[in-house]
Amino acid sequence: MKRVRITLRPRGAYAPPIYEGLAGGTDYLERARIVNWNVSNPPTGFLFRLEGDYRRFERELADSPMVADFEVLPITDRACYCFLEGAVSSAARSLFENFTRGSLLTVPPIESNDDGTTTDTIVGTVRDIQAAVDGVPDGVDVTVEQVGGKQVAADSVVGRLSDRQRDAVEAALELGYYDVPRTATTADVARELGCATATAAEHLQKAESTVFVSLLGE
Repeated sequence: MKRVRITLRPRGAYAPPIYEGLAGGTDYLERARIVNWNVSNPPTGFLFRLEGDYRRFERELADSPMVADFEVLPITDRACYCFLEGAVSSAARSLFENFTRGSLLTVPPIESNDDGTTTDTIVGTVRDIQAAVDGVPDGVDVTVEQVGGKQVAADSVVGRLSDRQRDAVEAALELGYYDVPRTATTADVARELGCATATAAEHLQKAESTVFVSLLGE
């Protein structure tokens, strides 16, 4: 079995208006992910996780003739889950179905990017993955971002840290950098890692940012 990270850029019938709104088409959504979906039979169902002014997106859903039903489940005033049921074009449906054949599994979430693309992880046999990439329609650009890797999905906050960030945090904890009162400095962490003090500080700052955004954002 292989793991492949791919980015798709659908156009025309492959990119319905709702998709365009999720993937960079609005200035009020800061982040949009497709958490789960069901395109096996009409109507199509999607579960989104949205960050930003999702109430504006809710109003767009209410006015869309393609949406049969939806429900917004607030998490905070800037984050929510959104269930949507509605109709999609046969082209858009075929794009999803292309990655469900044979052994293929798509690992949620599908990340909607600001440039109109989506990025996700596909797991399956080499043959089925290659067939899916080759089977992407002409109206959709596909880029293979990564092949293989140790991790299928970030199943924990720690799993979202790079190896070097995790090493820095582990060293900081062991040395007492996070003790109260603090008994170690970034220079101590740098010596433990064998790097410059500024580099150790950067690793720690990025790790802390990732942890806090993950916990408070979700």
